Amino acid sequence: MNSTVASLRARVEPSPTSAGLAFGDGALIAAFVLLGELRHGYGLLADPLRVLDTALPFFLGWALAAVLAGVYAPRARRSTRVAARATTFAWIGAALLGQALRASPLFHGGFALPFVLVSFGVGLLLLVPWRVAVAYGLSGRA
Repeated sequence: MNSTVASLRARVEPSPTSAGLAFGDGALIAAFVLLGELRHGYGLLADPLRVLDTALPFFLGWALAAVLAGVYAPRARRSTRVAARATTFAWIGAALLGQALRASPLFHGGFALPFVLVSFGVGLLLLVPWRVAVAYGLSGRA
């Protein structure tokens, strides 16, 4: 059990900075989902449960993949290169997990290769620059 806790602590530093990063990440993932819903003509206020059902697989995927990729570890905040790499791996994992969940009977949406590719691209365009900018700012180079 101690090795599991130590491994988790190496990947997630419980701190206000990590909480702020998680909030920012969540806001960008929510923006990704909301923009997609709007783009496809779904009313955000007319059917909020649909929006939640669309978002939840990606949030669950991010929660797992981000921890495994170490995006909340101190090293991902000190190096722009580590931030970019960890965020890229985390989002690809999160998008794949999100798509797999959407293909299950638990969520609506199914699996569609074009959406996988769009989710990779849009998610990376939102998350990687944000995480690189944060790492740059926190590294003391700003």
